[in-house]
Amino acid sequence: MPAPFRTDDPTEAVHAAWRADSARLVGALTRMTRDVELAADLAQDALVAALEQWPATGVPDNPTAWLMTTAKRRAVDHFRRAETLRRKVAEIEGGSRGEEAQVPDLDDQVDHIEDDVLRLVFLSCHPSLTPESRAALTLRLVGGLTTAEIARGFLTSESTMGQRISRAKKTLSSARADFELPTGDERTARLDDVMAVVYLIFNEGYTATAGDEWMRPDLAAEAVRLARMLSTLAPDEPEVLGLQALLEIQGSRTAARLDDDGVPVLLESQDRSRWDRLMIRRGLAALRAAEDLASRGAPVSRYFLQASIAAQHALAARAEDTDWRRIAALYDVLAQAAPGPVVEVNRAVAYGRAHGPEAGLAVLDAVAPDALGDSALVPSVRGDLLERAGRHDEAAAAFAEAAGRTRNAGERTVLERRAAENARVAR
Repeated sequence: MPAPFRTDDPTEAVHAAWRADSARLVGALTRMTRDVELAADLAQDALVAALEQWPATGVPDNPTAWLMTTAKRRAVDHFRRAETLRRKVAEIEGGSRGEEAQVPDLDDQVDHIEDDVLRLVFLSCHPSLTPESRAALTLRLVGGLTTAEIARGFLTSESTMGQRISRAKKTLSSARADFELPTGDERTARLDDVMAVVYLIFNEGYTATAGDEWMRPDLAAEAVRLARMLSTLAPDEPEVLGLQALLEIQGSRTAARLDDDGVPVLLESQDRSRWDRLMIRRGLAALRAAEDLASRGAPVSRYFLQASIAAQHALAARAEDTDWRRIAALYDVLAQAAPGPVVEVNRAVAYGRAHGPEAGLAVLDAVAPDALGDSALVPSVRGDLLERAGRHDEAAAAFAEAAGRTRNAGERTVLERRAAENARVAR
């Protein structure tokens, strides 16, 4: 993924380099040191050094290489200090020189950078961690999200999330977790968690949970890249192919999701000529491969079904050509395979398009009011369905409620605009 380093502001360049390559940096350092907690600390040390030095020395020609070199030097210093201390303790205790540990060879070049990130994802999904810790740690190490951003995604406090991430890193270090890619049954056991984490990373990039930006395209692109790597690793797993298909097809819409003024554009209003046709072809090809495996008895579930839904949009030349009845039927299957409130809310949207807004509202009314906490999703969908039903007073109120709930500035702009439009029509 190309890094957006071209900027005259050294501090901005530091953060751009970190956003683009922190996962590669931590992954490579973990391979070198075999200690994810130490690797994360070394990467942070390099980040701090860049923030201190680049304003004075200027942005280096290769920011990522600079960060890696700085981190490696600090790793060498760390191991040398540790070895010196160990030797002194051994001398005091009469330890044998034959048992002396060797400083790891940190002089190799970063030539396994692609595999390092994938290894880091599998390591972050180690069975010694709880599912919540796996997702949080991967979002921190691989996704590059801040602790505050992850906390918002998990509806918890920043301090609680910081403690969770810190404990997860310590657990991996204590367990001496293997950094190599798992194989056989162990790989299968971790695959579901890995896919869930890659999907979480994509969703955070596709529609950010908070902040001024509607999307984080670099984060979504990283998730697509990881999904492609997973498909290469497990080409006979239809759910892995389904995940790749889903992310490729959804990711193809990135360029059309903002207008020229940076205002978010909803799916049905997007200029489909701006969709990335290459990503769509890749996604449909992955979906066909998954369908072939499914036809031979391989089980499929949420990612395959969601990719099948996304494909219906990709295959429609115009929004009005979308086969909403087919999408609604697929959501019925998805609700059986992977039930949950988010699926039900999306099923309500599909029913509203396929069978009329009242049908969609009936599905939405069955979702428990507190099922998604203070998420803006339920009131925003309710507003859309009420608007289509001509109930503009109620729609305005629903959109206003959703606008008050969202933490994303771009989404808030859209919701406030729709609330105002419905209020005007109602008058």
